[in-house]
Amino acid sequence: MKKGSFKIFGLVLMAVLTLGLALPSSSLARNIKVALLLSGPANDGGWNAVALKGLKDAEKKFGIETAYTEHVSVADSESAFIDYAAQGYDLIIGHGFQFGEPAVRVGKRFSRVKFVAIESNFSSKNTASFRMSIEQAGYLMGIIVASMSETGVIGIVGGMEVPSIVKYIEAYKIGAKSQRSDIKILESYVGTFTDVAKGKEAAMAMIDQNADVLSHIANQAGTGVIKAAQAKGLMATGDSWDQNVIAPKTIICSALYHVPTLVLNVVKLVKEGNFKGGIYNQGMEDGVVALSPFHSFESKVPASVKKKVASLTKKISNGSFTVPLIEKRTSN
Repeated sequence: MKKGSFKIFGLVLMAVLTLGLALPSSSLARNIKVALLLSGPANDGGWNAVALKGLKDAEKKFGIETAYTEHVSVADSESAFIDYAAQGYDLIIGHGFQFGEPAVRVGKRFSRVKFVAIESNFSSKNTASFRMSIEQAGYLMGIIVASMSETGVIGIVGGMEVPSIVKYIEAYKIGAKSQRSDIKILESYVGTFTDVAKGKEAAMAMIDQNADVLSHIANQAGTGVIKAAQAKGLMATGDSWDQNVIAPKTIICSALYHVPTLVLNVVKLVKEGNFKGGIYNQGMEDGVVALSPFHSFESKVPASVKKKVASLTKKISNGSFTVPLIEKRTSN
């Protein structure tokens, strides 16, 4: 390059910096790469599906490059994080409590990469846990289910016995007892988020013990609970998204977790360079947790119960009522 060319290049560079024009090396100009780890299938119609929707929404909104891996077991989670980090991904999200500890460990090796675990309680300088206050929905669901039972026996099936699942079930039990002190609550943890057969088996065992309304917080395994209730002509509740579409005559109401909103918020933080490690809680007051409509059960749920749930929802949202947070299993 001639001497004059260097001078021209210098003037151009000064103009770019002065006018704020984007340079290819700018952190804001480049498209960040975001990966998502799922514990089960992306089309489970629940927990994993809503996370993938959030990733796709972020891809569309921010023009980022994305990738995801399904069926990531606890044993394989650390290697999955490492694989994406080694490929140069800027943000890697593990969707579930079990991804928290592996994320922190891998984060020590890849300090440039940002790691997130949804519903976990682990953090570091470059790792954050985003927890949804799903116990709020669990408490309200317990009230609804207790009011709908004719036998006085209800059942709830959880996936893994981890804090993110336990807190929902414990709040559900408290809510049910607050509505009906004599209610009998059957609970079971099936030890899986993906085995539909195990979910159905647990539900059938509860039905055999006279349970007439069933609930779940078990991801794909929870569809087995819905199928069991549907087969017996009983009622059930949904989880993660509005599962009424699966069984319109069975699902009274669903606990909604607006994971797509959460994922969008996380990606935005990284995109804008504002990400910080830590533990963050988001609930009804943040528009992240809610209950679905009652659909065809609108006229079947007692008016007094709907009024009570609406009032409590308002109080939870404005902070005047706090649902107990219990992350260790207790007896009924």
